[in-house]
Amino acid sequence: MSRLVREGRPFPLGATWDGIGVNFALFSANATKVELCLFDAEGKREIDRIEMPEYTDEVWHCYLPEGRPDMVYGYRVHGPYEPENGHRFNANKLLIDPYAKQLVGQLKWDDALFGYTIGHEDKDLSFDERDSAPFVPKCRVIDPAFTWGRDQKVETPWDQTIIYEAHVKGFTHLHPRVPKELRGTVSALGDHH
Repeated sequence: MSRLVREGRPFPLGATWDGIGVNFALFSANATKVELCLFDAEGKREIDRIEMPEYTDEVWHCYLPEGRPDMVYGYRVHGPYEPENGHRFNANKLLIDPYAKQLVGQLKWDDALFGYTIGHEDKDLSFDERDSAPFVPKCRVIDPAFTWGRDQKVETPWDQTIIYEAHVKGFTHLHPRVPKELRGTVSALGDHH
């Protein structure tokens, strides 16, 4: 699938709907390439894979002008697989956006989730080539705007507004109708006749 991809911005991190399209930004100081993977609405089938074109101050980013809320996505991050140096990049593993505001699906436990091959003679220094996408939740782009729907904002004039603050202990400590064992607690604020 061919999508229009623009450079986008390195901030804010995560997927951000701006009312026109979606900006994607992911931090990785040592990645050599990042792919944005788009999925169907249920997160079951990958429908597109886009190489993120821009890298600014250790943030990979792109902008999809056709992007919309409810898009389902994840990342595949390429880079060195050098466990002895602290690098375990494995593009066979679909990664969740650490800034995702909503997830789709459940984690399904499977050996393919590991970057290394369970039972291999090299233990956790081995490299696992299985795709983890069927077993991990995916991220969903959200629209952060709150819509009131049919509700309406309450607009009580300030001259008709009462703001009251009370300290539970001071309010209930000596009250004769509150049982002594409840005085000074939140439970003391209940109805005691």
